[in-house]
Amino acid sequence: MKFKRHSVIPGFGFTLGFTLTYLSLIVLIPLSLLFLKATTLGWEHFWHTVVSARVLASLRLSFGTALASALVNAVFGLLVAWVLVRYDFPGKKIVDALVDLPFALPTAVAGIALTTLYAPHGWMGRLLAGLGIKAAFTPLGITLALIFIGLPFVVRTVEPILQDFEKEIEEAAFSLGANRWQTFCKVILPAILPALLTGCAMAFSRAVGEYGSVVFIAGNMPLKTEIAPLLIMTKLEQYDYAGATAIAGVMLVISFLLLFATHLFQAWTRQYERV
Repeated sequence: MKFKRHSVIPGFGFTLGFTLTYLSLIVLIPLSLLFLKATTLGWEHFWHTVVSARVLASLRLSFGTALASALVNAVFGLLVAWVLVRYDFPGKKIVDALVDLPFALPTAVAGIALTTLYAPHGWMGRLLAGLGIKAAFTPLGITLALIFIGLPFVVRTVEPILQDFEKEIEEAAFSLGANRWQTFCKVILPAILPALLTGCAMAFSRAVGEYGSVVFIAGNMPLKTEIAPLLIMTKLEQYDYAGATAIAGVMLVISFLLLFATHLFQAWTRQYERV
């Protein structure tokens, strides 16, 4: 008589059930309650709330600056990861630790520091003012703050892929006549592109909902430098809970669609690599 051998590690049924239960309690139920609260407005009131000039301006600002910061971090985050992986230099461990500083630093402290730095009388603010550029209390200042908090996501996502990438593949490309630019675009970039997109998506997601590091440097002027999270807080302070949840729901749907599109593109790139 044969007995069924049990695995030490729990099987698919148990782990799937635990996963769905955990995600429901932590993610799905809170988000569902968010939409249920928004439905108390009624469709006409909901539509009037989300298409008002102030809400649309804050959404454009939040998503526009988040996208701009994610694109900047895609370039410079890749460059920082490349330097940390490929080169040894004095103070490398210090630089490596500084990359994680935005993770550990309280967002309010980061916001105050950036505002002090880029204010008109700050060190960088005076230099930029000499060039006719105003950073603090403008969308540019918001973008700079989001670049600061989003950089580690790109660096730490791309870094392991670069560490596992074999240099022999680059040498083979050189031996076949490819120059440095061709080697990067046709050999290295396709290998790290899924990780780079993941890092950018994480940086974008963090930037869209960022509040503490942005609220100080933004200036918070309605229709100009008021971000969506601040508008939600304003609604809550006015006891307009339904209006706040309506704006939050719109942000959630847009963020989900953008992240879903990013994951579809990542899946396509992986399938393309196999072919």
